[in-house]
Amino acid sequence: MTPPVSTPVAPSVYDEAARSRVISSYDVAGARMQGELDDIVSFAARLCDAPIALLSLVEEEYQRFLSRSGTDLHQTPRSQSFCAHAMHHHDVMEVPDAQADPRFVDNALVTGAPHVRFYAGAPLVSSEGVPLGALCVLATTSRAGLTPFQRDGLTLLAKAAMGRLDDRRTAREQAFAEARARRTLEASDLRFRTLADTMPQMVWSTLPDGFHDYYNARWYEFTGTTPGTTDGEGWNDVFHPEDQDRAWTIWRHSLASGEPYTIEYRLRHRDGTYRWVLGRALPVRDDQGAITRWFGTCTDIHEQKLAYEEREVISQELSHRIKNIFAVIAGLIAFSARGKPEFAGIATDLRHRITALGRAHDFVRPHSTQSRPEAPQDSLKGLLGDLFEPYRQDGTDRLVVIGDDVRIDDRSATPLALLFHELATNATKYGALSTVDGHVALTIGHDEDGATGMVRLIWREQGGPPIAHPTSHKGFGSQLIEMSAVRQLGGTVRRDWRPEGLCVEIGVPLPSFCR
Repeated sequence: MTPPVSTPVAPSVYDEAARSRVISSYDVAGARMQGELDDIVSFAARLCDAPIALLSLVEEEYQRFLSRSGTDLHQTPRSQSFCAHAMHHHDVMEVPDAQADPRFVDNALVTGAPHVRFYAGAPLVSSEGVPLGALCVLATTSRAGLTPFQRDGLTLLAKAAMGRLDDRRTAREQAFAEARARRTLEASDLRFRTLADTMPQMVWSTLPDGFHDYYNARWYEFTGTTPGTTDGEGWNDVFHPEDQDRAWTIWRHSLASGEPYTIEYRLRHRDGTYRWVLGRALPVRDDQGAITRWFGTCTDIHEQKLAYEEREVISQELSHRIKNIFAVIAGLIAFSARGKPEFAGIATDLRHRITALGRAHDFVRPHSTQSRPEAPQDSLKGLLGDLFEPYRQDGTDRLVVIGDDVRIDDRSATPLALLFHELATNATKYGALSTVDGHVALTIGHDEDGATGMVRLIWREQGGPPIAHPTSHKGFGSQLIEMSAVRQLGGTVRRDWRPEGLCVEIGVPLPSFCR
């Protein structure tokens, strides 16, 4: 029987260096030592009725046998390798009589032991298409060739052997990857712990459910606790008893919502005293947004906290004294006017203006939690609400403020207070607020967006007595309005004496309200 002609594969694009890298990726030694391919090689010998069967890997200088049957050979030089030819074929390569084949007639395996005459080898090819070696059978007598059944069986056995080698390769690469990942994680953990231990803050970390499982050296140094005693929920025991419930509430909210954790609390120092600490924590999320860990810090702010409280006390004391000064001046004016009735009207106006200044100062001054006004202290509407409070009658707002709010500061509060106190006083004496049905609307609006825009303040009176255009508006009150709006706030003032009541339009640059 004449064997079919096996055509060689076109020369591989892989050079020997590339082949060596692919071969080294396989667990060759493990496969040989554990005998994982022995059953395949033994079955190949029986299938082909051959005394010798080998599974070879052809390296740069040698061919090594991962499994063998019928011989003690472990390896041979590549120059003697039949498999070095077979691995470049599409299918089984057969040599019916090696003594008649010019490629092998002088081969030491033919001229000497084991005196090979017949050879048949199925190529072993990696998943990258790199030829690695062959599963072969040998005989010491020449043959016509393998039967189709034997040829197909040898091909299937070669593929099965390659499958086992690939499985070991995959397992080995996975083990290497896991080892690299483990080493990388260990190195990263070491770097993190080293960095955390050099930080002046206390650093801690928790699992996604909030279980505390790490503290840096600074934590144990500050608290004087034994490592491990503050794991889990033990951290709350070193908080001041008055702060524990609040800390738990805020921490549980962050765990449930994923929002950053921020709190000031008192932490027990190793000397037994409690010190103010700023606690912060942020979640770490995976690609799907799930929280994988929380990292937090505790910063000792005790000295800053005490200094702030001292400044707060001093600031409130100064503000209280300034407020008292306004009251004293108003009282002196009233006392001085008693002996001179002709100055009573002027004195009353002056005392009211000083009272308005006192209201403005009291609105923007530093406050404690108990004394702080309900409206934000940077709110123009809030300031005007305090200023117009005396003009409320029987709970009715005859002077309303509508439109946009504007941020103010202590610098703009004084001229604004004088300006609108003067308008309200004049409306009470001569305008809409001097009658039962009269009312005033103050509208706040912006000309344009942006930090350089103008704010329009439009004062409209309605329901007051008929008014006529005055021959002059150079009185003290008018001059005070001009001084407040134009000189101090850098704005403009335009008056319009309409039949239904006075309309005053004041334009002030937005930056003049707040630094």
